[in-house]
Amino acid sequence: MQKTSLLATAALLASTPAAAMPPPLPEVEGKDAAMLRAEMESGQIYEGLMALVYLDRIGRIDDYGPKLDAVIATMSQTDLNAEGKRLYDERMAGKARGPLHGIPILLKDNIEAAGPLATTAGSLALKDNVTNRDAPLVARLRDAGAVILGKTNLSEWANIRSNDSTSGWSAIGGLTKNPHALDRNSCGSSSGSAAAAAASLAPITIGTETDGSITCPAGVNGVVGFKPTVGLVSRTFIVPISHSQDTAGPITLTVRDAAAVMTVIAGSDPADPATAEADARKTDYAAALSPGALKGKRIGVLRDRIGDRADIAALFDAALKQMTDLGATVVEITDSRKGMEGLGAAELEILLTELKAGMAAYLGGLPNAATPRTLADVIAFNKASPEELKWFDQSLFELAETKGGLDSPAYIAAREKAARLAGPEGIDRLLKTHGVDLLVGVTNGPAWVSDLAKGDSYDGPSVSQLPAIAGYPHLTVPMGAVEGLPIGVSFIGAKWRDADVLAAGYAYEQASGKRVTPTYRAGATP
Repeated sequence: MQKTSLLATAALLASTPAAAMPPPLPEVEGKDAAMLRAEMESGQIYEGLMALVYLDRIGRIDDYGPKLDAVIATMSQTDLNAEGKRLYDERMAGKARGPLHGIPILLKDNIEAAGPLATTAGSLALKDNVTNRDAPLVARLRDAGAVILGKTNLSEWANIRSNDSTSGWSAIGGLTKNPHALDRNSCGSSSGSAAAAAASLAPITIGTETDGSITCPAGVNGVVGFKPTVGLVSRTFIVPISHSQDTAGPITLTVRDAAAVMTVIAGSDPADPATAEADARKTDYAAALSPGALKGKRIGVLRDRIGDRADIAALFDAALKQMTDLGATVVEITDSRKGMEGLGAAELEILLTELKAGMAAYLGGLPNAATPRTLADVIAFNKASPEELKWFDQSLFELAETKGGLDSPAYIAAREKAARLAGPEGIDRLLKTHGVDLLVGVTNGPAWVSDLAKGDSYDGPSVSQLPAIAGYPHLTVPMGAVEGLPIGVSFIGAKWRDADVLAAGYAYEQASGKRVTPTYRAGATP
């Protein structure tokens, strides 16, 4: 892994011209991208130093200190300093590119970025997968002036290898720790992206989701996570699971930053047919934010999905009270599971069939001929690599390899059933029947204790499945904490209603201010 050297960073910081480094150097902990942009524009910090300050923080927090193992690799200090200087010169020439100009961003390590860093999906099978290609969403970020800082750890292969896995573990990056309590899990599969955002290892990170992989990590780590409508953001050059459900999205400290990122990365990509409508559907998501966005809205409460913990219910009820104080009308829903029998089995059939096909297409198109070319190749690699199977098996990979093609009757039937149950008979039915504008629920329970030998033990609330399968937008915002561990509140809307979902979450966030600062405790009292 290419990681930060504290001594090298300190030397480079010391060599920076004094005129470009006004004392005192601002602290970045807890600062969102909007705050950092304001500091750059006011001369408090220089773009050439911004990424280096974060490299130093990654060294102190991720590599040493609490040792979160949230970051797999970083760009070199020399490259980042040169990129920052170029962006500083642009701004001084009056050519700032927008709210992300000069902002460092970490990418989940299943997203390709041009440069020396491999895209590994956490697997040793892809440890040399340097493609020198920017995923379209990364190209859009660069065009907006963002600085690609490095790659974050993840649940290996985005948590599709085994039912017995431990979220946040990969053979490349080890186990990502939760910054609120180091013995607790960071959820997955965008584990490193969420933990890094919470620990201020970058002001913005990018994750991916197939089902819960943005929203659960964001909720468990106490930050904002947004899964957009599938088809709003290109998936080209992202290691795939399911073309029906995969999407990338932002993980940030604030909804405002998430909206700013979405304004940049949304858009059509000829190489990804799912994005055909994206250019016509996208908008300025940041401009659509308003503290009054909940006034007059009818909110459907997913009461039957919050679990049976009184402390979580109390947090949720307090959040609902905040929403009613903002002018929303709350409508209780107790039938959101009605008619959903067989949805999970249909989803699994879809994911495994599309995984086999998608991996063949992705791996077969990699420029490095030495990488595996099919899912069968990856399975064989893992069998020959003790480190890969050290903690859990690859039973889901092996099951996926037995599936037929995208024309198999079982797959076609599963696609029809899942799409119908999650969309028209799921979210669409709930919105229409109860006359509500959006749905709200509890994103997660408290993070569980990580145990590599036993795998994940989470059995708390979750509302990710319906929006994941339907491909509809899902936002999580911090709602407070129990046992000192963050809990998120979810906002879910109809297809292409991303702006409305972000605006609702923003209004709640501005009024509530429930984000909890990480303490890096050794453990949390259960």
